[in-house]
Amino acid sequence: MKTIGLLSDTHGYLDERIFEHFSNCDEVWHAGDIGSVRIIEQLEAFKPSRIVFGNIDNSDVRTRTAENLHFELEGFRIWMTHIGGAPPRYNPQVMPSLKALTPDIFVCGHSHILRVIRDKPLNNMLYINPGAAGREGFHKIRTLLRFNLHEGIISQMEVIELGKRGAIQ
Repeated sequence: MKTIGLLSDTHGYLDERIFEHFSNCDEVWHAGDIGSVRIIEQLEAFKPSRIVFGNIDNSDVRTRTAENLHFELEGFRIWMTHIGGAPPRYNPQVMPSLKALTPDIFVCGHSHILRVIRDKPLNNMLYINPGAAGREGFHKIRTLLRFNLHEGIISQMEVIELGKRGAIQ
């Protein structure tokens, strides 16, 4: 079994409470718009990490990360990218691949909208967007996700709220 901590859209701000919330995680995934190489370094020093870059990320971040990650873990085929769209209106650049090689789990960020849903027309694929963990953007609440993967079963999906986007900590 693997416990995953998932975040996105930090935009250069990494709330220290993330380390507490993800302390029991086996891996941390970041779905783009990281904002700083420093955040990559902090996450990688903390836990094994899988990180994709987003549209706001500079060349320093992009050289350390990938645009797309395709991998298998605990019986799941997973695709993580930043700009994926959302069911049924996926990004036109990803839609052909989603149809041709549908993953079991599709992870993206970008929208700052927390959403976890099944896409029945795409083989019941699980679409996951953790919302935004940073302070930049229009979202009202900063969010993370934590969940377990084990032999083809996903469980214990938890939404973690870090508080209001503009609140002083």
